Amino acid sequence: MKADPKFAALPKSFWAVVRSVSQEVGYTVRGEDQVKVPTIGKVRQSFESLGLNPDHIGTEKSPTELANTLIAYYEHRAKILNKFVEPRLMDAKRAKAEFDSLKKKLKPSCPIPLNKQKGKKKAPAYFTGIVNMLIEAHSNRFSCDYDPRELTTVTRDGIPLRTLARRVDGAFPSAVNPVAIWEVKEYYYTTTFGSRVADGVYETMLDGMELEELREHEKVKVLHYLMLDAHYTWWDCGKSYLCRIIDMLHMGYTDEVLFGYEVVERLPELVESWVSLASKSKKRP
Repeated sequence: MKADPKFAALPKSFWAVVRSVSQEVGYTVRGEDQVKVPTIGKVRQSFESLGLNPDHIGTEKSPTELANTLIAYYEHRAKILNKFVEPRLMDAKRAKAEFDSLKKKLKPSCPIPLNKQKGKKKAPAYFTGIVNMLIEAHSNRFSCDYDPRELTTVTRDGIPLRTLARRVDGAFPSAVNPVAIWEVKEYYYTTTFGSRVADGVYETMLDGMELEELREHEKVKVLHYLMLDAHYTWWDCGKSYLCRIIDMLHMGYTDEVLFGYEVVERLPELVESWVSLASKSKKRP
């Protein structure tokens, strides 16, 4: 999923309002399995509760431009989460079926790590395996670092230009001067939305901020993706974090977010675009 262009170029002050209002009014409809769209009256009320100036919102009969943009964004966020994202989030049973089908079809040689479970739950990391198999199948024999054990580094003239603060889950074609990097977050067996899951969201944001700085100051673009799955963890327990991820996407901290089965639908096309970029890069003097 890409950001909607209508909201992608909005200033950071807009996203400060989005976060503050979302925190105050809540992210979900009580008693319903849906993401909330607040009314202008509720947004105005949240400003008053937070000690902010409600004149920036106006009224239901006379909303400001900011209020109209806020409501349009909240409607967009709720629609894509309720209608597009939720049906694509898989549980372990569905992910296993997709994994087994792809493995049989593609006969991969790429790494397929095991999950971190014990006993009967110990098995391949289905979602990561799906991601790796699809990348290998569409990489046109380009190398790929499926598990970088080094920091992502961009160099210029034989010296590091930027080195990211943390290791990522994958880099194409390598962790040095990559075309694309990504994070994979699969949590099929978690029973609560714990701090470890939340930290995964903020790690991706940190990477995005560093890449934004690289792009703005050095004019170097590295594509950045977040791929996540587990219906219970993200939808049943973590809808507020899904909202924050959609906010993060529109703030420009990740180029795309792929939710669950969306990797099957979208990743082949993305990898082919990475191959094209990597081929052009190799031809440069």
